[in-house]
Amino acid sequence: MSFPLLTATAALPALGAVATAAVPAAQRTAAKWLALLVSLATLALAVTVLVRFDPDGERYQLTENHAWIRDFGVRYELGVDGIAVALIALTALLIPFIILAGWHDADPLETGSRRWRPTQGFFALILAVEAMVVISFEATDVFVFYIFFEAMLIPMYFLIGGFGDRAHAHGEETAATQRSYAAVKFLLYNLAGGLIMLAAVIGLYVVAGTFSLTEIADARAGGTLHMATSTERWLFLGFFFAFAVKAPLWPLHTWLPNAMQEATAPVAVLITAVVDKVGTFAMLRFCLQLFPEASKWATPVVLVLALISIIYGALLAVGQRDIKRLVAYASISHFGFIIMGVFAMTSEGQSGATLYMVNHGISTAALMLVAGFLISRRGSRLIADYGGVQKVAPVLAGTFLIGGLATLSLPGLAPFVSEFLVLVGTFTRYPVIGIIATFGIVLAALYTLVLYQRTMTGPVKPEVSAMPDLRVREVLVVAPLIVLLIFLGVYPKPVTNIIDPAVKQTLSDVHKKDPRPEVEAAK
Repeated sequence: MSFPLLTATAALPALGAVATAAVPAAQRTAAKWLALLVSLATLALAVTVLVRFDPDGERYQLTENHAWIRDFGVRYELGVDGIAVALIALTALLIPFIILAGWHDADPLETGSRRWRPTQGFFALILAVEAMVVISFEATDVFVFYIFFEAMLIPMYFLIGGFGDRAHAHGEETAATQRSYAAVKFLLYNLAGGLIMLAAVIGLYVVAGTFSLTEIADARAGGTLHMATSTERWLFLGFFFAFAVKAPLWPLHTWLPNAMQEATAPVAVLITAVVDKVGTFAMLRFCLQLFPEASKWATPVVLVLALISIIYGALLAVGQRDIKRLVAYASISHFGFIIMGVFAMTSEGQSGATLYMVNHGISTAALMLVAGFLISRRGSRLIADYGGVQKVAPVLAGTFLIGGLATLSLPGLAPFVSEFLVLVGTFTRYPVIGIIATFGIVLAALYTLVLYQRTMTGPVKPEVSAMPDLRVREVLVVAPLIVLLIFLGVYPKPVTNIIDPAVKQTLSDVHKKDPRPEVEAAK
């Protein structure tokens, strides 16, 4: 039997979470180092998956298939395509930076406070989320995917509600109340989506007789499995609703600004750069592959909702006074681009959407983590409380600027390539949608540059006059992300080579081909 590499990539952070939680209470530093080492070892396994994956090989590789719950037809079935490999690599890459950035976020509070922040629990929960996200990307059994898709809500609930941002102007009691509200809202929204998906999962099993994604897809392609049109559409809606909540797509997005505002900056990155990607990934893997006709039927409505997300999220970002809420609404706008690319049903759109998942994860991590360093120094999330930071902390201001420019998709930085592909891919099939979506770029420039102007330029406010610049640990967090943004902005080919074959297979699942350009024949 070959080494179960995919299982190991998910099991290592899970075991690391247990070990980190078991570290004695007095050994907080040891728990931090253990969590960091486990995350680096997981990154090494993810790189091994990346190296062993052959983009030109079979669709699902490094597969594992074992009987699990025989009476219900559930199998422990794993496999990765190019899309999953790219997102596993993104997840494993970001977790060490998240841990380093949150190095002191769960330390005991100031003397006089009665509330203890269990450091071991904080880092154990981060590793637990990593394990569940990774196996969600790997699962090719629908039931296995569903279990971990839902299970990741539990550690995320405690990370949001139990380890919130300390920068709160209204005291610890009010902060705790708002954290609890944000955590409960996150849980209820996602549980509602999950319960509807559970009904659809059961319905799929009744129709197909199996939970295996590959078996269902092969049966449909071979003509041995037929779904009534109404059945397929209802099942699609059950799956899509859960993924749209997770993504988050307008109007199911309202939990995200609260969660990101109240969470620590590293946990906010974990939410939007890692966990939310499971929703958009699942649209590609499950909605399009299992329900191709229903996906085409729903495309016009989904594209309109994605377009609303793009414009609505960007408009609300322009008017935000809270730095973290601004990044949250910007992410809603960006997820609109990703979903639009998925349902444009073109190779450029879906390649751009997948690349956008990777690039958005890196750019959001860079911007939000630097914003977190800024907020921890001043003790405030309000934009109005800053001014002139670039004069006292130029490295912090410079990295903040690059993260912001990546967010607005400046040419030369990674998100530009993916956003351009999404817009081109959408325009070739839905030109009106593509044209309107470009206004999201203009709004992104507005909210990003205004944020930088109000916080970093102008007279130095007294409260920031003694602000220290980035420390060594913080530079180690931000610098690699900045390098990746520049490298993938100039040379995205290493990622596109991996994802393009998988995208072509996805288009084949929905029986779509790229539209031919309408060019008049030369006379």
